[in-house]
Amino acid sequence: MLDRIDKFADFLLQLDALKGVERRSYVNGGVRLENSAEHSWHLAMACWSFAEMLDEDYDIELLIKLALVHDIGEIDAGDTFLYSNSRSDAHIEERKCIARIANNEGNSIDDLQELWEEQETGQSKETRLLKVIDRMLPFLLNVASKGKAWIENDVSVDQVLKMNGFIEQENPEIYAWFLRQIELAVEQGWLKSS
Repeated sequence: MLDRIDKFADFLLQLDALKGVERRSYVNGGVRLENSAEHSWHLAMACWSFAEMLDEDYDIELLIKLALVHDIGEIDAGDTFLYSNSRSDAHIEERKCIARIANNEGNSIDDLQELWEEQETGQSKETRLLKVIDRMLPFLLNVASKGKAWIENDVSVDQVLKMNGFIEQENPEIYAWFLRQIELAVEQGWLKSS
């Protein structure tokens, strides 16, 4: 039994490394950068809450699992900034990390890799909601920090619209909120107009 717990403890320490992956979004209105573990928790809570608010029948357990595994690949790959030119290649290193973590002797989650693949490439209504909320959270943190990360990274309105345009089809209500916040961000000088 102790050997089993030792292996489980090693698995937990492997997951703990997600706390050390720094993102480019600021928490608390700009006090410090968020880490990927915090983002995963926030994403799980936001997805759960939003799904409860909607009239659709979401599989809440699946949605929370997808959110929790969402960024595990960043343990080895690091976080890729949404507006980075290398964003399209991020999944390669993340997928290798997920395989490594899933094959850890202490891992008892049989479908860890499958869940990660679902959140990465799936088309279920849970995956689609996850992708919307995953874009909403850093956007919200940018607004709350008066565009601190946008300013530091020289982000333009065109970039924000391009990376979040899919939301218009997935959830027009959230997209309308995005547009209103973008207008505010431009007025305040937090986002470049082009």
